[in-house]
Order: sequence, then structure tokens, then C-alpha cells
Amino acid sequence: MIRSALLLALLSAIPFSHAAPDLSTVAERSQFQKTGRYDEVIALCSAFQKAYPKQVRCIEFGRTPEGRPMQALVVTRTGALTAQAAAARAIPVVLVQGGIHAGEIDGKDAGFLALREVLENRAAPGALDKQVLLFVPVFNVDGHERFKQWNRPNQRGPVEMGWRTTGQNFNLNRDYAKADSIEMQSMLALVNAWDPLVYVDLHVTNGAKFEHDISIQVEPVHSADVEFRKTGLALRSGVLADIAKQGSLPQPFYMSFAEQDNPASGFADGVSDPRFSTGYFPLRNRIAVLVETHAWKDYPTRVRITRNSVVSVLEQVAQHGKAWQTAARDADTRAARLGGTELPLTYKATDKVRMIDFRGYAYARTQSDVSGALMTRYDETKPQIWTVPLRDEIRPDVLTTAPKAGYIVPAAHAAMVARKLGQHGIAYRTLDAAQAKTKADVETFRAEKVTFAPGSLESHHRVTLQGAWKAEPRALEKGALFVPVAQAKARLVVALFEPAAPDSLLQWGMFNTAFERKEYMEDYVAEEVAREMMAADPALAAAFKAKVDSDPAFAKNPDARLEFFAKRHTSYDERLNLYPVLRTAVAP
Repeated sequence: MIRSALLLALLSAIPFSHAAPDLSTVAERSQFQKTGRYDEVIALCSAFQKAYPKQVRCIEFGRTPEGRPMQALVVTRTGALTAQAAAARAIPVVLVQGGIHAGEIDGKDAGFLALREVLENRAAPGALDKQVLLFVPVFNVDGHERFKQWNRPNQRGPVEMGWRTTGQNFNLNRDYAKADSIEMQSMLALVNAWDPLVYVDLHVTNGAKFEHDISIQVEPVHSADVEFRKTGLALRSGVLADIAKQGSLPQPFYMSFAEQDNPASGFADGVSDPRFSTGYFPLRNRIAVLVETHAWKDYPTRVRITRNSVVSVLEQVAQHGKAWQTAARDADTRAARLGGTELPLTYKATDKVRMIDFRGYAYARTQSDVSGALMTRYDETKPQIWTVPLRDEIRPDVLTTAPKAGYIVPAAHAAMVARKLGQHGIAYRTLDAAQAKTKADVETFRAEKVTFAPGSLESHHRVTLQGAWKAEPRALEKGALFVPVAQAKARLVVALFEPAAPDSLLQWGMFNTAFERKEYMEDYVAEEVAREMMAADPALAAAFKAKVDSDPAFAKNPDARLEFFAKRHTSYDERLNLYPVLRTAVAP
């Protein structure tokens, strides 16, 4: 493996520590060629608590579908070893998560290494006096135990590793908004209890071969609360500077080519949707950090760089955590006033390009005699500077105007939606008989076009609608839910309920039955009904004739001709294609 002389020198100058056997990992004892199984996490969680009884508490925060304990370490010198104590004393909390993709397991071994060094005050001295660290060594526990060689063929080490998805084949880093998996529901319960200021998600990137060894992406920087972005940018700048001083070559964007397998295409930055950690937490007015080490660096190098990143975050929070906590609370207050304002649902890079020097390797693109495609082959013995385009000016893409008061979910769907709201810690209330109205001034969304995805994604059949919100009086029933926008998680509320939001409950297919026709007339009945309707209404007959004369496609389509009358008949289902969520400007 070729690395820069500077990086080698700096890495060798910061040797891995040698712990007592009961606090060291399989990775350390194998010179970072191997990683341990999950029973090691269970043993180390207990061992750290035993070695540091006043600073560490080992907790179980869930059970996986295969029955394994989901464990976390609560680490602090403040004495606040419970969520209640941390909240009462307003102590900043940092949640560091490893193994959401369990084949990308650097975070587990790096986290234990960082944890021990911080407890020994050999790294980030004093940091634990000013914060609580929640360390989840492995989020995807069942995937971790699907353990063998070559689970990640595009990654150098360890010898064996876990699997990307859970035992139920969920990709947890697509599950933050919809929260289908037991694992994610357990994680969100942990998040709701502790309310971490910073959530650190440790990964290993896929991609090409180049010299850069890590990307650090932070939100909010481009998204969510504009004022709070200053806090995300400060954290990102601090971490990038820290790890660069230790010999890394970091970038603040995900290093995936704009065109797959084409280095000359350069890069485009962006903002992830709420199904991802970095898209989700800014909607809660909290900071998300995505750490992506480079898969083609060897395992010792990747673990050391991940350890450096974790330590840097702890140092940054120790220094700035109180001020950042105040900024987060201020963002909460502003969020509660977002009703009636325009909000972005998605973001994208503009066409503005700047050229950057990127440290890659010499490469050739030739036709493959295996796939028949144009393929890139890299020569890691020949470092090369690539001057490539970067699009990193990020702007809102899809926008909406939030309702002035909130959303109303009819009683028929209240139980399902209430479960989701509870998982996210979103406030709502149930309407009683006194609040129900025969007709209320609300907005409805009727789909003009419904498009179902051709295949399943993360166990769902996704759907997109074309249409718009329009004023339409509707009855409010006892048992309906009112979800106010006037709350700290207002952005998350809008992201879950707006039809155009990419991770709304609607787009994940949770209301698909609303767009399935279940009642109809037989053709021979429709024929009779059409003649009766035209006989009773000459204007309707004239409109039908004009449609036949002016629209050849309609004229040749028997189903469309009968549907012309069915839609105008009293038997037609007025709820078909009606999104079963309402918007209101006045709280019921």
C-alpha cells in the first residue's frame, strides 16, 4: 500500500497504545489485521464499567430480531450517567455510532481505542469533564455476526467482517425517517432519551482509488436552520483541521465521482435525504457527522484515522459544546415558529463549478474484455494530481410552504401514524368528540397522477404524486390526530407529511391503499348509466361529444369513455386518490 511519507511519519509518531488484556481488542492484539466478534463487545462493555465504575456505565438499549443485546457505553467524568441527570444539568451529549454497516467496522475498534485513551487522559484530556459520550460499538448487531471473509471485496481489511444489512436485510442508513427496523426504533428511543447534540456515524466509503483517506461531512452546513449552520460549519472546520495536522488528507464532501467510474467527471456535493443520518438529525436541530474512511487504505490506517476523528469531535465539543448547545436550543425555538413559511424538502448542487487539485493515481480507461464496458484501472505506484471539477454550491431544490397550524390525520390512520410519531418523539394530540366538526376549513391533496415504483425498496412499494393542496371543507372525526407545526421538530413533521418530501410516510407507501380503486361498475351497467346521465343532462352529453370529436386517443379508448361518466356519477369513490392527511391553518 502506497502512502505519503508524511502520513507514514505521523502515524508512526502516534503509536497504538497497549492496554491491559481485559481492555484491549482482538484488533489491537492482531496488529489490526482482525476484528472481534460481538461477544467481544459484550465483554468489553462490562470490563470498561468494572475498570471505571465512576465514569462508565454499560447499558442495553434494545434487542435485535435475532435476540442479541444492543449495547452502549455511557462515559463521562461529570457523574451524569443517566439521561435524566445529563438533561437536568444541561451537559452536552455526543453519540458515536459504529457498525451501522457492519462490514465497515472501523468505528467499533477505533471507538474502543479512543475510549480507553480518553479515560486514561492520554487523548483529549479533560474532555469527559464537559460532556457525556454515548458509544454504540455496533448498531447493526445481527449483520455484524454474518461474519466471513470478502463480505467487502472492495475494502482492504480486516480479514473477516460482518455484513452491510441487518438480519431482516434492512439497510439501517436508509431507515432513520421511516424507522421500520427494530434496531432503528431502539436507536431512536436512545436518541429521544439522551437528545445528543452531536451524532457521529462511522463508515468506510466505497469508490475509486486515490490518496485521500477520509471525508468528514457535517450537517447542518448546507441545510436546515440557517443560523445553526454556523455551528455545523465550525465543528466540521475544527475536525478537518485536527486530523489534517495528524497527517490525513481529508475532504468535506463524499468522494464519489459525478459519473460512475470516471475520475475526470469530478465530484458533486449534496445534502442527504432524511433516511440518512446526516439528513435526519438537522431536522431535529442537532448536528450529524458522517465519517467515511477510504476503503482502499489498510485497516490499521483506517482505524487510526477514525480514532483521530472521534477524539477531535470530543475535543471540539469540550471546547464549544455549551455554546453549541445554546445554538441548538435557539434553533428549536425558531423551528416552533415555522408555520406558514417556505421550507426546503430537498437540496442539490447548482451547475456552478470550481476546479480542484485532487490527489489520485495514474489511471487508464480501456474497454474490458470481461464486461465489455469502459473500465478504469489505477496504478497505485504512481501518485498523480487530478485537476477535476467540483460542484459544491448547494441550494434548495423542492420547496413547500408549511401549514400555519399543522396536519390532521383521520382516525382510520391514527394508530399507524401515532406509532411513527412516537418513535421520533414528535408531539401530537388526539381529537375528542368536542373537537370533532361536521365540516372544517382545511386543505386536501388530491392526486392528479399516481406513480408507483416498479419494484420494492427497503420492503416498501414507493409512490409519488402529482397534485397540489387546495382548500376543501372536510369532516373531522373523534380519534383523529392533530400534529402541530409549532414544536422544535417542525422540520421533521413537514418532512414526514408533505407529499413531495422524499422520505414522507406517503412516499414510503404507508398510505398506498388510498390510491387503489376498490369499487367500480361493470361495463354493461356503465353503458346504461351513461345513457341515463346524458338523457338527464344535455350539457353533459354535449361535453362528451366534444371530447370524442377533439381527442382521438379518448375516442378510441372504451375504458376512458366509460370512465368519463363514472367519475361524474354519485357512486364514484370521492376518496380515491385523496391523500388521507389534511392541513389546517387553525388548531382544532
